Amino acid sequence: MDWRRFVEAMLDYVFGAGVSEALEGREVSIECSKKTGRIKHIYVDGKLFATLRPDGGLALTLYGARLLLNSKAFRENCVTVSEEAEEAARAGKSIFTKHVIKAGKRIRPSSEVVVLNKRGELLAVGKAVLSAKMMKVFDCGVAVKVRAGNA
Repeated sequence: MDWRRFVEAMLDYVFGAGVSEALEGREVSIECSKKTGRIKHIYVDGKLFATLRPDGGLALTLYGARLLLNSKAFRENCVTVSEEAEEAARAGKSIFTKHVIKAGKRIRPSSEVVVLNKRGELLAVGKAVLSAKMMKVFDCGVAVKVRAGNA
């Protein structure tokens, strides 16, 4: 099986058409479970890029998010936060709706998101709790459960 094409198709499906172009010219490999044979990890240029979640989604690493930020289409999966929330995001703490300045239109509950500051710098990766529309409308509550901060 051509794993590169599989990974590219998965990225385009999960994050939007054209996102996989960020991997052009890079070496892509996968690691499968010895017990089940299912894909566990995706590596790009020998570094962990993402982990396959049991629900079929992708859990990006900070390295993976950094690579995908080169794709303009991927920005629709990003949340921009206020300056007050930058430190919390870097520390790996949840992002609340009152700190969300902008949310990409592809964000749905439980989807993978990247947290950015106003300057477009990577702060964290995590999982959306709310849709993009709800993040903008609500004044209280958690918008993103951060998995890893860029400390």
